[in-house]
Amino acid sequence: MTQLTADQQRTFHAHGHVVLRSLFSQAEVAEVRAAFERLHAAAQRVRTTGDHDGAWFVLDAPPGQDVVVKRIVWAGGAEPALLALSADRRLLDPVLQLLGTQRCEQLLCQAHFKMPHDGVSFDWHQDIQHRDKGGGTWRDVNGRGSFVQTLLLVDDMREDNGPLLFLPDDAVRLDARGWLAVDSAGHAAVDGTRAVTVTGGAGDVLLFGPYAVHGSLPNESDSSRRVLINGYAAPGANSRVYPGRGACRVLPA
Repeated sequence: MTQLTADQQRTFHAHGHVVLRSLFSQAEVAEVRAAFERLHAAAQRVRTTGDHDGAWFVLDAPPGQDVVVKRIVWAGGAEPALLALSADRRLLDPVLQLLGTQRCEQLLCQAHFKMPHDGVSFDWHQDIQHRDKGGGTWRDVNGRGSFVQTLLLVDDMREDNGPLLFLPDDAVRLDARGWLAVDSAGHAAVDGTRAVTVTGGAGDVLLFGPYAVHGSLPNESDSSRRVLINGYAAPGANSRVYPGRGACRVLPA
């Protein structure tokens, strides 16, 4: 059983994220990496955004150019080994500990690719923006966000290959709901100079909550920076149907 220490729990709640070093072995990461390579090769063949073999591919495919893979939603639908890993107790136990529940609903199993110089980046955002679409789609049932996201480093994440950046609470302006506020031009009201860069080695896992403000820059290196993202909700929080074969499953099974 993998349990967070009291210090790790305090770090998560105080800063919105915590890193677990070397949670998965290099042999296990190699299996994930092989699955990512098969998914990337499939994207080059299909070249269209949409459902492919139980996973939802989000692609940019300019004519005559290589496909840029932005993300593959519910990647485990096409690569069952990724779903097996996302049910591993080394992930689930800390997630359930943070949610304060004995079961959870898995909403995400996403393969994120940042290949060398592909230009993929993510502006400042909170994941609550993607969970709560209004109209009763989301309810915070535990008063702490009711959602934990895990991010497995498939490659080393370095300063030069598009690492994740997090902003401390006092570097952002939030609205009454705790959502990221925007200025009159529609830009996030943040002080980006205060960003904290998260780096690490393949096999490390980052856990963060739905209100953590984060983003990332493009990969300007000559090596890939890929991550496997899994997202877990407290029972009763989510009312949406997510794409992908087997999505929204309840864990532990």
